[in-house]
Amino acid sequence: MPASDYLIIDERFAGLIHINAGPEVLWDGGRWTEGPAYFPAGRYVIWSDIPNDRIMRWDEMNGAVAVFEHPCRNQNGHTLDAQGRMIACEHRGRCVSRYEHDGTRTVLADSYDGKPLNSPNDVVVKSDGSVWFSDPSYGIDSDYEGDAAPMEQDGRYVYRIDPSGGISRVISDMKQPNGLAFSPDESLLYVADTGRTHFPDCDPVIRAYPVSGDGRSVGPGTEFVTCSEGFFDGFRVDTNRNIWSSAGDGVHCFAPDGALLGKILIDQVVSNLCFGGPKRNRLFICATTSLRSVYVNARGM
Repeated sequence: MPASDYLIIDERFAGLIHINAGPEVLWDGGRWTEGPAYFPAGRYVIWSDIPNDRIMRWDEMNGAVAVFEHPCRNQNGHTLDAQGRMIACEHRGRCVSRYEHDGTRTVLADSYDGKPLNSPNDVVVKSDGSVWFSDPSYGIDSDYEGDAAPMEQDGRYVYRIDPSGGISRVISDMKQPNGLAFSPDESLLYVADTGRTHFPDCDPVIRAYPVSGDGRSVGPGTEFVTCSEGFFDGFRVDTNRNIWSSAGDGVHCFAPDGALLGKILIDQVVSNLCFGGPKRNRLFICATTSLRSVYVNARGM
């Protein structure tokens, strides 16, 4: 693959990529692809095609693509818990749900303080079993990615679902929180703010929040990085604390100190990504209408 697939800004990035292994298109044909998650037990990737109200599946063993679920309540972000169960953010369901091993669906959270959630967007599971998710307004802004409805929660919050089932607000200083991920030691929670879609003066940033000693709350956040092209949406962290984030021109890679190391250039706006493969060294990338992948010299958490 040509070196033009990459923009090396810091020489450290040269050690994180394979110049001869550029990004490839695994599937195309969606309207807005989002929320990839890799299932190691089955060696497949699922992702959302939100406006088409379906979840797709790509099989790593033979490259086959199939519809995983349709309709799917306009699901957005996904992750797996420690038991391999899929956790889903539902726009139309206005909830965070879990798929049990027998295929049944359990709603983990659909309201706060007696009022429905907006449209849960992205989700991560902490090692203690708690589920943390963002709840901006995108799924109820129109009928394109859910059902248009008035907001009954302020969209600035990130929530935590305790293993006991209780739900609490952990972040309240954002405009439209979106993607989120923990550092490898779970001492930091990173959250992207895409509030500029609704608030022109909101910078497209990822903020870093120190996690409290008991793991149940966070301290004041600080701006970690600002997006130079479009917005940060979903992102993931590798085992060396580098952040690999979606952006308007591809995937941006940041060092733990916030330095922009380089970019994987994609010809579509990237919405989200995840690590996968048997060695967790393959990035699966949702880019507007498509699913891409690229091998990197890094391993996802």
